Amino acid sequence: MSGSEHPDHSQLAVVLLSGGLDSMVTAALAQEAGFSVHALTVDYGQRHRLELESAERIAAKLGLVRHTQIALDLRAFGGSALTDAIDVPKTGVGDDIPVTYVPARNLVFLALTTACAEAAGARDVFIGVNALDYSGYPDCRPEFIASFAETARLGTKAGVEGAPFTIHAPLQHMTKADIARECARLGLEPAWSWSCYDPTPQGLACGLCDSCRLRKKGFAEAGIVDSTEYKA
Repeated sequence: MSGSEHPDHSQLAVVLLSGGLDSMVTAALAQEAGFSVHALTVDYGQRHRLELESAERIAAKLGLVRHTQIALDLRAFGGSALTDAIDVPKTGVGDDIPVTYVPARNLVFLALTTACAEAAGARDVFIGVNALDYSGYPDCRPEFIASFAETARLGTKAGVEGAPFTIHAPLQHMTKADIARECARLGLEPAWSWSCYDPTPQGLACGLCDSCRLRKKGFAEAGIVDSTEYKA
């Protein structure tokens, strides 16, 4: 977390809601902390719509005060297996940053979420990044979150007028097993969320992409059943 450690929990918070497991748990944690939650979902031209449908489902299930979806078609840039005609790797999580990395995605999305928060009068922004069991994306690391908080302070009217944003990343130092346990503790249904990068035509999670492997591993280590349907 960057900024004040003691936010006014009566205030609105804006949560970046992708539709994935991590963002679902993050939204529920924001609610548990006493915030009224406004979710922002970005349709960035991802190769399937299941994640966006999941974001809508999560917002409805949690009874969020508002859910805004905006379109920002990153297919115009390409450069990622999620937005371009590049095969999604299925061989396992490696040591290098994989081709499923979308160039500067969290930088762009956090900027949009902060803009949404400033327009709404909110000073608390939540993002479900994780830097333990993840694919090595540089925009999930704690130093990036801390740096962005300072950038938001310098580059917004709220920040320069002495009301900076708190960037909450409550899953930052959790394992996927920890996140699965939080999902269960919060009473969330895993299948409300969607994590797979390359679903089958029948709408099943592939079970082999990095995101599926990390998710399955987390639930298995936690000893919790994942209600998501997998092909493999």
